[in-house]
Amino acid sequence: MAGSQETFGKKEREKKRLKKKQDKLLKKEERKASGQENEFIYVDEFGQLTDTPMDPSKKIKVDASTIEIGIPKKEDREVEEVADKVGKVSFFDTSKGFGFIIDTTSQEKYFVHVSGLLEEIKENDKVTFELERGLKGMNAVRVKKV
Repeated sequence: MAGSQETFGKKEREKKRLKKKQDKLLKKEERKASGQENEFIYVDEFGQLTDTPMDPSKKIKVDASTIEIGIPKKEDREVEEVADKVGKVSFFDTSKGFGFIIDTTSQEKYFVHVSGLLEEIKENDKVTFELERGLKGMNAVRVKKV
């Protein structure tokens, strides 16, 4: 005859699992008894989660057709500044093909990619550039040395 297949470790794991399940049920019962059990969560007019429903008078009707999802096409984007700006290359990694230019007038830092260069640049070069809106902000394009 073969012995039992249940080992001490298996028995202990099963006891822990059952204990955890019972503790969970007890906590659930305590929440129900204290009135904390609420199956609905509401969003107020400021976007905050709350357990009380919103006042119907504060409800705003939104036309779904006016909501734009996605990134506008390049032609539809607004060109913010067309005039050439002057700046200094603060960092440029030729192996990775990107860097940053600091505008001399506003001290703003702009990202530049190797695809936006008209000629090769290196750190501390004075350059002229134009700005174009990218996915994560303004990018320097059409960059050339002064």
